[in-house]
Amino acid sequence: MLYLGLAIFLFLLRFALARNGALRKQIYFLVLASLFVFSAFRFQVGCDWSGYYYQYLGAADFEWSSVTEIREPIWWAILSWIRDMGLPYPFINIFSSAIFFLGVHVLARRQPDPLGFLALLFPILIINLPMSGIRQGAAIGFLCIAFVAFIDRRPLWLALWVVLAAGFHVSALIFILLLPVATGRYTRNRLMLAAILAVPGAFFLALGDAAEIATSRYVNTGVDAAGAIFRVGILGLSALYFFLFVRKKWLRTWPQDYSLASIGAIGMTLAILLVPVSSVIGDRFGYYLIPIQAMIFARLPFLPFRANAALHAALPYLGLLLVFTVWAQLSGHFSQCYIPYQTWIFGFPGGDPFGF
Repeated sequence: MLYLGLAIFLFLLRFALARNGALRKQIYFLVLASLFVFSAFRFQVGCDWSGYYYQYLGAADFEWSSVTEIREPIWWAILSWIRDMGLPYPFINIFSSAIFFLGVHVLARRQPDPLGFLALLFPILIINLPMSGIRQGAAIGFLCIAFVAFIDRRPLWLALWVVLAAGFHVSALIFILLLPVATGRYTRNRLMLAAILAVPGAFFLALGDAAEIATSRYVNTGVDAAGAIFRVGILGLSALYFFLFVRKKWLRTWPQDYSLASIGAIGMTLAILLVPVSSVIGDRFGYYLIPIQAMIFARLPFLPFRANAALHAALPYLGLLLVFTVWAQLSGHFSQCYIPYQTWIFGFPGGDPFGF
């Protein structure tokens, strides 16, 4: 299968270049560009292909004067611009994938192993978002840049990138709650202050239109996210692993971004608590944390483990490959949404630029 073969290739490539950091960084750019093309130029691939097509049609009635009055205005503005330019529907995937991979690159270049970071994103995040849920995919691209602003202790830039992310998917606005600890490495007192300040922020978000819509759609409605328990479960296990084996080593090795890693791990734990309320909400929140999970996993080979260092480095790749293999082989959802893979880079199949 194409997708499984790509995942295996990326993982083997990373380990083949384990001792050649310079070549690994050079290959990273080729892999980044290839994955962008793979995502941006897909055709009739992804579970939300038809759903976004109807949004594309609905953008014909978009009024620029209403851009400040609607949810996710940046998304609708881009859709309207694409229609005004006479571009066919699949062009929206180029824009969303470009934002996603640009954001991923901004965060990846801060990693000692950008290729490993990118490879770890492929089996779950890249397949599910820039290749399907493209609005949230674009939002995650901006959030990756926001995470870098958080590391750099630049709260105003953090707020800007979060707001831009919310312009594509309003759920990203929850990360504005990082502001109280965006000015430096958090201590217990800082974390307590952040929690206190987060209460009115969370209350405001909970009372907003977006929360009301999410509640009406996904809480006690019987609507579930296929495979959410496994994706969020992996995040929970990742958080447990971080706090048991990684936290202290990370603090000594990379104190500058310890706050992001540890707060991200706390968020992974909280995502599990959301699943019983709504698997969709828990799943969507969890996607935002996968870049932090990949950041943690990609740095394991560089941490000073006293024993079984090779096992620690390989474990995330083996675990993700196992989960992805089971999902790709047994899930009817995967077969329906992603198989066969088609591309329009050499022309639209059947001559139909809309895919219908």
